[in-house]
Amino acid sequence: MNNINILWADDEIDLLKPQIMFLESKGYTIIPVTNGRDAIDHCKAEQVDVVFLDESMPGISGLEALTEIKRNNPGLPVVMITKNEEEDIMEEAIGSQIADYLIKPVKPNQILLTLKKIIDNKRLVSAKTSSDYQKEFQRIFSTIQDKLDHKEWVELYKNLIHWELELEKSNSDTGMKEVLNMQKHEANVEFNKFIIKHYIDWVKGRGAEAPIMSHQLMEKKVVPVVNADTNTPTILVLIDNLRLDQWRIIQPLVNENFRMVEDETFYSILPTATQYARNAIFAGMLPIDIEKQFPNNWKNDEDEGGKNLSEEVYLRSFMKRTFRDTIKSEYIKVTNHADGKKLEDNVLNYLNNQLTVIVYNFVDMLSHARTEMEVLKELASDEAAYRSLTYSWFDHSPLHNALKKLAGKKVNIIFTTDHGTKRVNTPSKCIADRATTTNLRYKSGKNLNFENRDVFEVKNPLDAGLPRQHVSSTFIFAREDKFFVYPNNYNHFVNYFRDTFQHGGISLEEIIIPFAVYGSK
Repeated sequence: MNNINILWADDEIDLLKPQIMFLESKGYTIIPVTNGRDAIDHCKAEQVDVVFLDESMPGISGLEALTEIKRNNPGLPVVMITKNEEEDIMEEAIGSQIADYLIKPVKPNQILLTLKKIIDNKRLVSAKTSSDYQKEFQRIFSTIQDKLDHKEWVELYKNLIHWELELEKSNSDTGMKEVLNMQKHEANVEFNKFIIKHYIDWVKGRGAEAPIMSHQLMEKKVVPVVNADTNTPTILVLIDNLRLDQWRIIQPLVNENFRMVEDETFYSILPTATQYARNAIFAGMLPIDIEKQFPNNWKNDEDEGGKNLSEEVYLRSFMKRTFRDTIKSEYIKVTNHADGKKLEDNVLNYLNNQLTVIVYNFVDMLSHARTEMEVLKELASDEAAYRSLTYSWFDHSPLHNALKKLAGKKVNIIFTTDHGTKRVNTPSKCIADRATTTNLRYKSGKNLNFENRDVFEVKNPLDAGLPRQHVSSTFIFAREDKFFVYPNNYNHFVNYFRDTFQHGGISLEEIIIPFAVYGSK
């Protein structure tokens, strides 16, 4: 509260002595001026924290003074005070980014509330958010210890993301954020136990109710949207490697132009890697079945060649057996900025299709580039910075520009992804032969030697719906925040890969991923 200087500009300043005395009794310093020109000059010459500006003054009007003050001090909070309730004046003032708008006569408590909102807002919000999370902490802790089903795990994860974003938004103290990170870790420990216990049963279609998984997404979630109204075009946007928290950050930008119809999640299959999860989505099959039906297209980890080059083949096959060639569809893949600009230019043409599938590769490239480039490690140093970078990309991307062109059009837009990503911190030694996959979060091969407590081992890949390249091939998946490192040159690779974003293993961040449907406003 100390040393808060308030410049109050009003041609009838003498009539405001009671309000000024009240604020001075609360510890504020009031600098009175009687016209807009003095207000502008004083803001240039002296330290001012808040400006109270009368809208109607002789000479330079309050609105003219506001424009000049904002030009010189863009971040200075200005409160407009006026007798005039004309809508156009209010709109002009608000458009000039005023901090608040008060109608005369103003009462002392009214002014005090405005100052609290402007000056103490961040501190008060931070304190309230931290307090609210502290109250919620025990309930979350108890929930983590319960025997949750797949739906309850989704709700718990959403709740953790909610508090993570709230603490971040309110700029709460580091201590609270560290407590939340500990809760996220504990949740991931229990979630790993849950996945290990149930995953094989889900894949085999036995036991308790299973979540919708990658290979079921098209049939159970996308096809119903298309079938609900075949006269309304549907555009499926799959942004690769998009975590649920990243989706929550960019979602408000989507909400500006489209009406939310459905905001849900589904579970990625294992491995949570593009060549498995995304191919399963478009084929509508588990990887083992894709290999059987498309032996010339499917590539195992040891095989040469790109692993994601047949997505369109798989999608065409799914569309043919589902719709019998009765609807017009198109597949588009964006892997660079030129592709993105082409998408932006042509997006209105996709309204002629009943289903358009757009795969947008950026977030995955961002996570890989962050591993390799020091400058990106600085820009995306943690989850909060990674989200911020994702927001900045999406806001200025050709994809966002293309979506803006669709605003107001009769269209369904589905947003989803293939898997999420996990920031890894704990190395786990693994010994394998040269043919073993190089992924840091899962390994497939023969003669794997590993720390049992760090992995989910699938001795028979067929049980998990995965191809078996050799008779003795097995799969192992890293748990929580583990990453596999070979003993050779161990310290170098630990330091290189620690604190990077990886995928392929088991974590809330990699497995529980967004699926949202939007319609036109």
